[in-house]
Order: sequence, then C-alpha cells, then structure tokens
Amino acid sequence: MEKVKVELKENSYEILIGENLLEDVAKFTTLPQFTKKVLIVTDENIFNIYGEKLRKIFSNYDTNFEMEIIPAGETSKSLAEAERIYTCAIESNLDRKSIIVAVGGGVVGDLTGFVAATYMRGVNFVQVPTTLLSQVDSSVGGKTAVNHKLGKNLIGAFYQPKAVFIDVSTLKTLPEREIKAGLGEVVKYGIISDADFFSYLEKNIEGILSRNVEVLKKIIKRACEIKAEVVSRDEKESGLRRILNFGHTIAHAIEEQTGYTKYAHGEAVAIGMIGAAYISQFLNYVDSEKVLRLKNLIESFGMYTHCEGCSVEGVYKLLFHDKKTVAGKINWVLMKDFGSVEITDEVPEKVIKMALEKIIQDNRGG
Repeated sequence: MEKVKVELKENSYEILIGENLLEDVAKFTTLPQFTKKVLIVTDENIFNIYGEKLRKIFSNYDTNFEMEIIPAGETSKSLAEAERIYTCAIESNLDRKSIIVAVGGGVVGDLTGFVAATYMRGVNFVQVPTTLLSQVDSSVGGKTAVNHKLGKNLIGAFYQPKAVFIDVSTLKTLPEREIKAGLGEVVKYGIISDADFFSYLEKNIEGILSRNVEVLKKIIKRACEIKAEVVSRDEKESGLRRILNFGHTIAHAIEEQTGYTKYAHGEAVAIGMIGAAYISQFLNYVDSEKVLRLKNLIESFGMYTHCEGCSVEGVYKLLFHDKKTVAGKINWVLMKDFGSVEITDEVPEKVIKMALEKIIQDNRGG
C-alpha cells in the first residue's frame, strides 16, 4: 500500500493507495477514537456494484452501521439531499465521535463531507473515492460543498477527512468516459507543478487508457503528492492553492451554460485548460508549441478540446460567477511553462474573448 501524508498539524491525515481496500476502511472505523456508530453514504450506481460487499465487510466488525443511498449525478449535490442525510444521521443517533464514510465519486464525497462538516458542528469523515477524478482531486484537500441553483459549490466548508482510501480496483468497473474525465485533472498537475510528470503522461498514454494498475497507481500517487503539498502550504485557498484551479474558471462557466448535463467536470476542465493556455499564449507567457503539446495530450486521451452548445458572450458573463472573482476581477491561473503557472487578475476582456472564440470556434473546424 502506498501512502501520502497531508501535513496540516492537528488536521493531518494519510492518503492510502492500493487494491481491495474496503476491508481496511472497515477496520479504520473501529479505531478507539471513534464510537461504534458508522454512516456509509454512497450513490445508486456504486451501491449496485459494491453495496452487498460493503454490508458483508462491515458486518464482520463491531460497528453499528447504516447505509444511505443517494441518486447518482450532480443534482444530488443539494441542500435537499444533505437534509436527507442529516435525518438519517439523527435517526441513527450519530454523535460527535461517530464516523461518516463517503464511498463514491466527487458528488458523494463533496455532499457527504459537507454533511460531516456541519452535522453537530463537525463529525469524523472518511473518503473512499471510486472514480479517477475524485481520487486525484476532490477527495484530497478538504473542500466540501453543495450546489445552489445560481452556481456550483457556492455553499460549503473546508473540512479535512480523517483518512482517504484510494482503491485502484474500483477503476476496473468505471465507464471509459469517467476515466477520461479524470485525466483532465491528472494533466493539470503536470502543468501546475511537474514537467517530468507531464512527460510521463505523454509516454504512457496506452498504459493509462488500458488501465494498467501499476501505471494508474503511479499517476494517482504523484497527483496526490502534488495536491497534498499545495494543500499543506495553503489549506484554505488564500494564495498558493489557487494554482489547483488551472482551467477551472472557464470549466465552471462551460458547465453552467450547458446545464451541468453535457460535460463531466473533468471534461470541462480539459476544455478550460486549453482556454487558459490560449490566454497564456496571447499574453506571451508561452508559445504556440506548448499550447499545441497540451492540446495533443488531451486529444490523445480522447478528451474534448472544444465546447458545443456555448457562446462566447454567454461563457464570458458566467466567468464572473466564479468564486475566485474578487471585486469584479477574475484571478486567472495561467501557464508559464510545463510545471509552472502564474496567478494574475490583469487579463483584458479582449484576450479572454479571443481565447473563448478559439475553444468554441474549434467546434466548427477553425
């Protein structure tokens, strides 16, 4: 089992990476600092695959566990679903030393983490991410949230888990599209922090797409190491942590304009990274060859590099809904080189719209 430590003083925890880890999760919930009451939250899709296995494993341990199943999909990241989980927690008599376990992708993790952060002002929480996207991104770092009808992730809290168990075995049953969506966030780490990692991705496209376990472990571990280092230095996104948002400003606007139904989050991030790279090019931060290299890698993974169902003006307007917008100015994360980015709020409207035209124009063969 590989381990990555997230150093946050009293909130420090380990990310454990391996295969067939559900037994280890159950053992973890029996540690003496936790009471015997456990609430497992998962979604319908994960329950259909792992529900019976989870019940059998947890039944072998001295815990009083309940399981709450939410509908699969982004619409479950809502206050309504949070209230349903609160009700289950209350009816199950969960106390402050109880533990809530999130088994699923980013929606399950974000929603469950938000409930854990706010139920009784905070109870113990464990992440068991089952998608590549959640394994390399949302399960690490303590961001929890639900959506509002006016924007994504606008209601949330920073709340760190007690542990993250990344079971690479769960990727075997993941649809191909979900693997590709997760690769959007994986590529991001090569841009923001590690040029060698970006090169490794370029050289191992076949192994990644064929789900070679050892290759997947390596890219997941490196992605987690990078994120852990950033989070350890800036837990609540006051500075450095903003680099993790490379590509996300445009991605969130694309998701919103297309009603959160057309693109998976990682797919939108891939398009957003191309848009951010074009802005970087137009500001002379990088040359066109580096933008093309990024675009080629994303295309090699079978991901989108343009968006459909969007307009330049529509996406531009929605950019200002982004949480990184302060006093009407967007804090852009821009590419300086592979492994290096810069944050600036000095990007002219004309340059932004030129970049948006590129990622929307590409759809028409431009």
